[in-house]
Order: sequence, then C-alpha cells, then structure tokens
Amino acid sequence: MLDALAHTLRSDPGRPAVLGTTRSGAVRTKATCGELAGLADRYASALHARGLRRGDTVGVAVRPGPRALAVMLAVHRLGLRAAVLDPGAGPDVLRARLALARPSVVLADAAAQAVAGWARPLARRARLALPDLAELGGPVATVGRRLPGCAPALEAVSGTSVLPRAVDEDGDAVIVFTSGTTSRPRAVVHTRASLATGMATVTDLVRPKPGLPVLGGTFFVLVPSLASGAPVALPARSPRVLARQMRRLAPQATYLTPPQLRAALAADARFGGRVYTGSAPASAELLTRVRHAGADEAWGVYALTELFPAAAVEQAEKAAFPDDGDLVGAPLPGVTARTGPDGELLLSGPGSRDRYLGEEPDPWVRTGDRGMLDARGRIVLAGRCKDMVLRGAENIYPGLYEPALHVPGVELALLVGVPAGDGDERLVAVVQPRREADRADVRAALAGPLRRMGTARPDALLLADIPLSGRSLKPDRAATARLAAERPAEPVR
Repeated sequence: MLDALAHTLRSDPGRPAVLGTTRSGAVRTKATCGELAGLADRYASALHARGLRRGDTVGVAVRPGPRALAVMLAVHRLGLRAAVLDPGAGPDVLRARLALARPSVVLADAAAQAVAGWARPLARRARLALPDLAELGGPVATVGRRLPGCAPALEAVSGTSVLPRAVDEDGDAVIVFTSGTTSRPRAVVHTRASLATGMATVTDLVRPKPGLPVLGGTFFVLVPSLASGAPVALPARSPRVLARQMRRLAPQATYLTPPQLRAALAADARFGGRVYTGSAPASAELLTRVRHAGADEAWGVYALTELFPAAAVEQAEKAAFPDDGDLVGAPLPGVTARTGPDGELLLSGPGSRDRYLGEEPDPWVRTGDRGMLDARGRIVLAGRCKDMVLRGAENIYPGLYEPALHVPGVELALLVGVPAGDGDERLVAVVQPRREADRADVRAALAGPLRRMGTARPDALLLADIPLSGRSLKPDRAATARLAAERPAEPVR
C-alpha cells in the first residue's frame, strides 16, 4: 500500500493531497502530491546519508500531518522500522520506551523538543511533557521548521546523496507502544506485510473514490485514501470549526473518534456520506445520532493496535441487536475470532502484529476483552476482562449491560464497582446526560433498562460527567469508580 501511495503521488504531482481548514471552514491545501513525494525523497536521502540501513530503527516524534507521513514513506523506502513516540506520554515513560526500542536516530519536530526556557509555552500549548531528547544519548534531528534550541535539521547532512533502490521485501515496519510500565514497557511490532494487510482492509471497508475528499487524521486513513487518489483533510481541533469544515468540505467519508463525534454533534455539525468511528466504544445511540445528523451510513470499527481493523458494524445492525453485550460486527475478511477458556476474545489474521518487541511471535492476539460469537458469527463484547465487579458471590461484567444504558439523552454510561467492605463491591451506574437533556427524562428512560438487568441491577445511579483519559479520550473507568465512591448516588429500586 505504501508502494502504491508513492506511485500515486508521482503520477499527478499537482493534485492536492493533504488539506487543512481556516477558521471559517474554508479548504486550504497543506501539501500537494508532488510536495509530499519530494519531502519523502529528501527525508530518505538524509537518513541514508546518515548511514541508516535496512532494519535500523528510527524514533518518530512528529505530529500528524504531511511531514509525519513523509517520514513514514522515507522509512518504508529504506526498509527501516519506525518507533512511534507519543510526545504526551511523559518523560519517564518516554525514556523507558526509547531504552527498549534503541533507535539509531530520533526525528522530532520543534514542538516535540519544546522542553525548557523559550519553548515552555509551546510545550504547554501542545500538551507535551518530554525530557530533553539530547539527554537520552542518541542523535536527534529536527523535522520541519527548526526553532532556537532544536537539534540540527534532518536534511542539513543530506547533501546530494543519491536515493537507494526501494526495499521490496518483508521485515519489521513499525513499533507502536501500548501498555506496560516505566520499568517494563510493551510495544507491538508490525511487519510491512501486516501493515499492508491492515491498510488494504481499511480500503475495502471505506471504499474511497478518487478525487473526492476524506476527512480524518490517522495513518490508517491517510495512506489508503491517498493511495486511492482521494485527498485527505485533517480534522479541525475546534468542534465549531470542525462543523464548518464538514459543511464546506462535504467529505465522501469521515473518520472521527467518539469524543470528536460527540463534540461535533454538540456544535450542530451536519454529516454526509459514510462516517466511521473507533479508538473507543461507540454506542448504537451515538451512531444513530450521526445518522440523524445526515450521514448515509454510520459505522463503529472494532480495532486494536495489534490488529487494525478487526470488525465493523453499521448503525442499523447495531441498533437492531436485541441481546446483552456490545455488538461490534462480523470479523472482517481474513480475521479469525475465537473465545479462550477464560472467556477472553482471541483474534488472528494476516493483519495482526507479528510479536511484541523482545518476545517471540504469536499468531493469536489476546484482546483483553471478554467476548463471544453469536449465531451469525458476529463478535459481541462483554467488557474488559479486568473490569469485572464482584458483588456478593456473583461476577458481573459491565460490558454486557452498559449498552442498554445508552437511552435517548445519554452521552456516556459506565457500570463501576465501589468498595463496600469485606472485599465486596456495590455496583453503581454512572450516567452522563447530554447537555440539552432533561435529567428527569433521562431517569425515567433508564428505569426500564435498569429493571431488566436482573441480578446485575445496579445498587445506585449517579448522573455525572464521566472522566476521560488518554489521547483518544476514552472513558476512564478507574477515575469513574473513584467519582462514584465520593459522590452521593440515588438508590435503584
């Protein structure tokens, strides 16, 4: 897929590739196909001139956009592997991750190097907390505009280095850090083949048409869309500007996270074409709201860092699901799903990660989700394995029942356990109403679903804003449990 993208970029160099927006929502071109291809060539030449060869690791701390994509194209051409460094992870976590990945060079933009003195305001605005990369022992090169105090520019040493022949064999492509601690970080390793399979699956799912824009900012949106000849617009950060952007852009397809969708809906955004969402749970209620806001289709995508994407479900199918649990759809082509002896969902397929860094390859991905396959072979989730609540002698899996709490007027809903003494827990339903919803109406709408939960019926109901965490702003279950322990809740009768 990356090879196909490189060819597409060169076939029509004047065509817009990556789009941005003004505050009024007007479309502006951030990079043409030719500019993106030229940037990738210069980065590849510079890396080759630095002595990097096939199999070497490049740390990448560059914000999403044309430069980050050009870096990935350069890395792919040379057969290197990219270790994706999250600038928001914190200095201690980053040090541990760099120690594990051991990159030959770290490529960072100015914001990622904003650590002291003149750069502190920039770092705060970008929500970064990094150590001084120069202290980490390895060379650092600046990608993009170089500000005072930054490392030397990547291209400064390239000279007139001739580009080597592109590598066309399989091998490690990318390292993506997931869970783990500062003492024992964990990272997923994808090969060039698994990465290509994942992007081909996205292409089949999204079906981008040449010439029509796609809205989305992730690598798995940019590459398949651009390779298909569709320009990609990076979503505006402001919900109001995003709403204007969608109106002016009229994208054929849109990929936004659930928090982005909720914020856009609150800004009265109108959708069109096909809308996809993932990175966090997407309820049938949220997908229905997107359809009501004009989308032709609204899809929830079930994906993991280890296997992207794994399954997908459209709003109509999800809304019609009558049973307990969260329907995330049938496994996508090539994906095999089964349930382990402990109820954990296991996935496998050619698009799954090769291994965890420092570990042996394993064909099966342990998702950490409790799940099952229904009579039609679709995946139904029952929540995270570690999220089980023990009340009395009964194990309660919140994911089985939380979808039923997403009644009209509800933004988010979690079932959490609150310590009740002697190792027992109380089950509290924490529900976040939408801003415009009447709380009395929400309570009335919840009465039926709460009544039908049987032995898993919560002890109490708390209407409150649910804390979010991480870059994808997923509901923070631990913080929600602490909130439920501190705030008075209404008994459920």
